[in-house]
Amino acid sequence: MVDPGLLREVAPVALGVLTRRFGDFDAAEDAVQEAMLVAATQWPAAGVPDNPRAWLIRVAQRRMVDALRADVARRSREVEVAAREVPPRNMFDDDVDSVHDDTLTLFLLCCHPVLSPASAIALTLRAVGGLSTEEIARAFMVPESTMFQRISRAKKRLATLERPFAMPPEHLASAWRERRDQVLHILYLIFTEGHTPSAGTTVHRTDLATEAIRLTRIAHRLQPHDPEVAALLALMLLTDARRAARTGPSGELIPLAEQDRTRWDRAGLLEGIRLATNAIAAGLAGPYRIQAAIAALHAEAPRPEDTDWSRILMLYNLFEGLSDNPMVTLNRAVATAMVHGPVAGLALTDTVADALSGNHRLDAVRAHLHEMAGDHPTAITFYIAAARRTASTPERDYLLLRAAHLRETTNSNEH
Repeated sequence: MVDPGLLREVAPVALGVLTRRFGDFDAAEDAVQEAMLVAATQWPAAGVPDNPRAWLIRVAQRRMVDALRADVARRSREVEVAAREVPPRNMFDDDVDSVHDDTLTLFLLCCHPVLSPASAIALTLRAVGGLSTEEIARAFMVPESTMFQRISRAKKRLATLERPFAMPPEHLASAWRERRDQVLHILYLIFTEGHTPSAGTTVHRTDLATEAIRLTRIAHRLQPHDPEVAALLALMLLTDARRAARTGPSGELIPLAEQDRTRWDRAGLLEGIRLATNAIAAGLAGPYRIQAAIAALHAEAPRPEDTDWSRILMLYNLFEGLSDNPMVTLNRAVATAMVHGPVAGLALTDTVADALSGNHRLDAVRAHLHEMAGDHPTAITFYIAAARRTASTPERDYLLLRAAHLRETTNSNEH
């Protein structure tokens, strides 16, 4: 049996090579899929080739050449390019620069600014991640037909652009500078949906979070000197290290302050702190470096009461200066409450009330801060409001349990 992880690793590289060479994403993807089927049937009997990536590229290119030759009338331009003699074997041998360029091109293509975040996420998971349409649909809990249409529309949109697949090596650096933020944002969105699903019955989607980390590791290998890439990977690792402690015996949500920190993944924490430290050495000039620094401070605290909230508040003040995202202000409100008291935190939530109207997280934060202030009736009201607005079952259950607990405490005190 062929290791599916091996095919998933080499297939995106092959897709990048053929896409750049022929300029046709759809045809390249079909050819790579056919080559993977051939590999799945031949490799178990003949053995895995010494250079599986080169083997897959050769077979996929031959499939692509055959398909284009059969369609001469309609695809004359592609045939003219494809009908040239298939390059000799040594042209497909391992070439670090070539692999780097093709994989980076694929990242930049999937995260093209003309695509919506939803389309870019789907295309990145399909092309760079090697996931099937069914797997992506399952990850985002939508019908496979819906995800198929989303991916198809993304590819059609790219096809309307002038040579979107042509990315000469000398242009990669400038293209990365132009699209880096988009690439990192897409990876961040994939991880966030995996770590804290926006809907559904689970506290986390391990498969999606793990895939986001794997893709970000690839990006870090491609751009090892970019501190924001390293910081994003650090942020993911530090956040994911808490996964085992985020749920109780019945799968219930356990917030950060109540987690058993001995259950945190030490290896993930150490790697994340190392990456964050190296990234921060280049300065706190990027959003992911700031977030990684905040995550590292949480990771370094052996107990919740040991958390350095003053430094975290300082970092959120800095972060807010780089972003107009009201969620940053909401997080700063929590840090403010931990340093200056819940009344100060609540005052800050008022500044984003309009921007986050209807968002359950605003209600949840206000509930938590009113509870800190000892105003249990108001806290109960906000907990219930937040529970009604969230689409996540574990979050809803946690919020309702907090409200019930406060109600019981209030009734006990009255009697």
